[in-house]
Amino acid sequence: MLNRRADKLELLRIAEAVALEKSIDKELIIDSIESGIAKAAKSKFGSENDIKVLINRDNGDIGIFRKLTIVEKPENTNLEISLDEATVLNEENKSKKIGDEVLQPLPSFDFGRIAAQTAKQVISHNVREAERERQYNDFIDKKDTILSGIVKRLEFGNIIVDLGKAEGIIQKNEMIPRENIKAGDRVKAYCLDVRREPRGQQIFLSRAHPKFMEKLFIQEVPEIYDGLIEIKSSARDPGSRGKICVKAIDTSLDPVGACVGMRGSRVQAVVNELQGEKIDIVSWSDDPAVVVSNALSPAEIQRVNVDNEIKKLDVILTEENLSKAIGRRGQNVRLATKLLNYEINIMTDQEDTERRQIEFKEKTDNFIKNLELDETLGQLLVAEGFSSIDDIKDSSVEGLTKIEGIEEETAKELIERAKEFHQKDQEEISKKIKDLGLDNDLINHEGLTPGMLVTLGEQKILTLNDFADFASDELTGAYDIVKGERVKIKGCLEDFALSKKEADDLIMSARDKIYKN
Repeated sequence: MLNRRADKLELLRIAEAVALEKSIDKELIIDSIESGIAKAAKSKFGSENDIKVLINRDNGDIGIFRKLTIVEKPENTNLEISLDEATVLNEENKSKKIGDEVLQPLPSFDFGRIAAQTAKQVISHNVREAERERQYNDFIDKKDTILSGIVKRLEFGNIIVDLGKAEGIIQKNEMIPRENIKAGDRVKAYCLDVRREPRGQQIFLSRAHPKFMEKLFIQEVPEIYDGLIEIKSSARDPGSRGKICVKAIDTSLDPVGACVGMRGSRVQAVVNELQGEKIDIVSWSDDPAVVVSNALSPAEIQRVNVDNEIKKLDVILTEENLSKAIGRRGQNVRLATKLLNYEINIMTDQEDTERRQIEFKEKTDNFIKNLELDETLGQLLVAEGFSSIDDIKDSSVEGLTKIEGIEEETAKELIERAKEFHQKDQEEISKKIKDLGLDNDLINHEGLTPGMLVTLGEQKILTLNDFADFASDELTGAYDIVKGERVKIKGCLEDFALSKKEADDLIMSARDKIYKN
């Protein structure tokens, strides 16, 4: 391959041609050839030598050298040389000093079959690595955009897409369900990620991601592209239904109308690309109650109770609107939940009334039993917004006396009794936690209150591993559709009013601790 008879200029021409074909720097190709020849030379002159190969960029001359370090007394002649010997080697080495490196020329040689194969492998490997790096640099800026390419082949349910200078992959779970894509088809996809990987694909595409729908709207709706309309959020059940929430920056515009387009032309273009996926365009508002009402259309909402602190919405509607709001298999409410990032609890007016009555009675009974109050005073406190004994403990005398019917002495007595109960309750809870045998890792897990720990212990959840196995719905409770009927599933910490996000955070932090250990 590269012996004395080789056309040395041809070597440079080959390097240039490969660099042009692969869109790689010519220097990288020549460096790879130098590494390949050095690898082959080691098998000729001995692997204990440190071989360096230099190719002249002008005429293609190949120089093979042994790298030696100048020392006072050489012990390993393969790697070390004295200053005197270095000077004999080359007059220019006179200026060198102890610790410097010099190059000792080695004779050129004919590549044997094994040496040539070794050189070829090194060159091929380095060219592939350089090509991957080039692909990474070309596509890293295209992350979070829509890419278009030709389907090259199908592998184990995944789709390999030819993007021109590189290949991308749409994994099976990132495709639209029941979509029929075959080799030769032109497809669009959202560039989900571009990663450096030792082997396999680097460019990961998706047709199922909500961002794919958003980017399609940006392409189809000039007002979004120009920044006159903002996409606030989106959610998808790929191939079935999607929701996108839009806000007009220019208040003279109708954001929903602009996205729909004349006779539905704009939204229809997106629907066609998403294989007929139905798309609901929702108008944004700073009031989550307004947004959820829009998002749950066509259901008519009576009222919405908003708890911004725990990001929870109680949506109250009539019995006939219940199924519309929930949607088939809970799809409508599930997508609305993702769209708003609020927990949405849908109930009928009757269910809401019953829930309020039960809550009022439970709070009243708590005050009557534990603070030894009469029913009238207990109901009065609940009606004024006191939900727990801690609320009374943390209140002031001035605050309580503002309630009609509560005098200063009564207020002081209420606060004193609340403090006594709290102290006694904490002592009992601490003893109960100890008796239940909870692990210290679970006891010390940030975010779990003593009351929560007792509840977990009573349900035989004693370790952090036990807790980490939960899903958030198992903690907070949820509604599920069973045989067409909406069924309430009680969560083990439902009584503590945890939001879905708080539950998720508790579970994920537990999993992080276990993983680190």
